[in-house]
Amino acid sequence: MARQRETATVAVMAAGFGLVGIDRFLITTMFPTIARDLHLNYADIGAITGALAIAWGLAALFMGNLSDRIGRRRVLVGSLILFSLLIGASGLATALGGLILVRIVMGIADGAYTPASITATLEASPPERHGLNIGIQQMMLPLCGLGLGPLAVGALLHVINWRYIFLIFVLPGLAVAYAVSRTVADPVRGPPASPAIDGPGMNPTRGFLHDWRAALSERNIRIAAGMMLCWLTCLMSTSAFLPNYLTDYLKLPLGQMSSVMSAIGLGSTVGTLLWPWLSDRLGRRPIMVLCTLGALGSLAWLHHAGAGMLSLFLPLFSVHFFNNALITLTVGPLCAESVPAGLAATASGLVIAIAEFFGGGLAPWLVGHAAQRFGIENFLILPMAAMVVGVLLSASIRETRSAFNPAAS
Repeated sequence: MARQRETATVAVMAAGFGLVGIDRFLITTMFPTIARDLHLNYADIGAITGALAIAWGLAALFMGNLSDRIGRRRVLVGSLILFSLLIGASGLATALGGLILVRIVMGIADGAYTPASITATLEASPPERHGLNIGIQQMMLPLCGLGLGPLAVGALLHVINWRYIFLIFVLPGLAVAYAVSRTVADPVRGPPASPAIDGPGMNPTRGFLHDWRAALSERNIRIAAGMMLCWLTCLMSTSAFLPNYLTDYLKLPLGQMSSVMSAIGLGSTVGTLLWPWLSDRLGRRPIMVLCTLGALGSLAWLHHAGAGMLSLFLPLFSVHFFNNALITLTVGPLCAESVPAGLAATASGLVIAIAEFFGGGLAPWLVGHAAQRFGIENFLILPMAAMVVGVLLSASIRETRSAFNPAAS
């Protein structure tokens, strides 16, 4: 029965995260088309990307903590219903301001879902399968949003207007919300050892600030926030600006651009499944150091790649093969294993929020303005600098896998 519940929970959490990935990244492959219709420049694309990221971070900050206090299910179902009702609104925008407003609301729904879904997955999993199961759940975002999404958009743009593509995902979102309501059960915890570590539903009146301070008192959580800033700077910069880099600078046609962009999702999917699974056996810290070095080297490879499809696809695949595994390990096992169980979603939400504000929100804005001024051919410099910092941070974390850290047992 426990294994059946584990399998069902991971499956519905993965389906929901796949829809979140579609919502967040579906628009990026359409940016060249949308930019022509709505007369947008590179700075506008950065603003659209950053607005969703900041809303995502704010929602993760508050709703992650709320799910620790009232339970996961209500937060998960509510966020999926909001997502389903509003995703089609992106296609209704007629100007920059309207598109930014819609993306902000969508960011709230996506950000509310993220930390609660991560923690629900880990709570349904035994410690020896934390990395494997969170990898399965998290890989659905890049697979759907960055792998299959660009391929589907490249085909659909030839037959329907970009505005109607968003409407396709309303009913699937409602179906997943129903499945979550029937599958996810909030855990029943024993009496809390202290007010800082009680579980979902045990003390819904405790304050946000109290829990945030308790989570940030853990050294790993503070380091994780800095690392996530680096990982998201890489993800958001490449996913938001690479389509225009490929079409405007390297002069690739739309079909070839979409095929190259699918490398982000495919590389992320494979890496997100492989590296967290290996971390269950080899430890979180050594895998994260290895992946950080791999992502840095791959970004340098991409920066010097030529205009051929294969010469672009391979380094882009490699960048996200390493980088998305880092995102998964940071917000999943590293956060959950560094704090008491009743603060797991709070810690994950804090790390996501800090990273989204700066790595997801500020970084695309900076990259967009730099591309506008100095040329889009230089946009990879900022993510490479961020990954250098990430190497130092990943080497300084405390091991959390219990087999390598007796204190975590």
